[in-house]
Amino acid sequence: MNELSGKVVVVTGSTQGVGEAVALACARAGARGVVVCGRNESRGRAVEQQLIELGAEALYVPCDLGEEADCRRVIAECDAKFGAVDGLVNAAADTNRGTVESTTVELWERQFRINVRAPFLLVQEAVRVMRREGNGGSIVNVLSVAAYCGMDNLVSYSATKGALATLTKNLANGLRRDRIRVNGIKLGWTNTPNEHVVQKLQGSGDDWLERAERESPFGRLIRPDDVAELCLFLLSERSGIVTGSNIDYAQRVMGAIPPGN
Repeated sequence: MNELSGKVVVVTGSTQGVGEAVALACARAGARGVVVCGRNESRGRAVEQQLIELGAEALYVPCDLGEEADCRRVIAECDAKFGAVDGLVNAAADTNRGTVESTTVELWERQFRINVRAPFLLVQEAVRVMRREGNGGSIVNVLSVAAYCGMDNLVSYSATKGALATLTKNLANGLRRDRIRVNGIKLGWTNTPNEHVVQKLQGSGDDWLERAERESPFGRLIRPDDVAELCLFLLSERSGIVTGSNIDYAQRVMGAIPPGN
């Protein structure tokens, strides 16, 4: 299927996990250009090569999304190479944990820089290109169900995702006259390489994934390819005029009262 034929898409956090799956899915869907970015250059170059092998032009931009200049440079380099930005997927995030007592000012500020300010800056620059070209566009922000509340060790992370969820709706409202759609995906528990790292840091056993999937209603956790398919839908014309939606993608219904409560 060539749902993104001729399109140019920028995907942050695309050196691994959800972002990598989205970037590869874009190439398979016929995107003419895919921009990969992140701090891990060896992984970035590897994903870039995979995209080329799938038939897309690819560009890896090394960057730290905690830095304003790097955020702006990602879009500038995309524009310089491809002359367009048709889609943007903000998949990068700092997911470090912290309770109300253990969360430092440094963690709080870094998570807001990466999880909220970086998407804003990337959208700001991408919108300038989209408006110039006059072809509309689609932006997808990868959120989390933690935006509703979050666990007690996700204090600042939950706050960033709540902020990004509101920003998603605000941007969608402000950009609809330009035919630029903005939507979010609120992810539940997802099986990613970073989640394995986090689980080990929390002291979970080697069988954490097996146990988690056994206890899940659908018998498994969300996978990066699952998220990539939903991103493709939102990036493509299949989603029509959908904008301003923050879609819950989880195995529990948010707002439902747990049994026994």
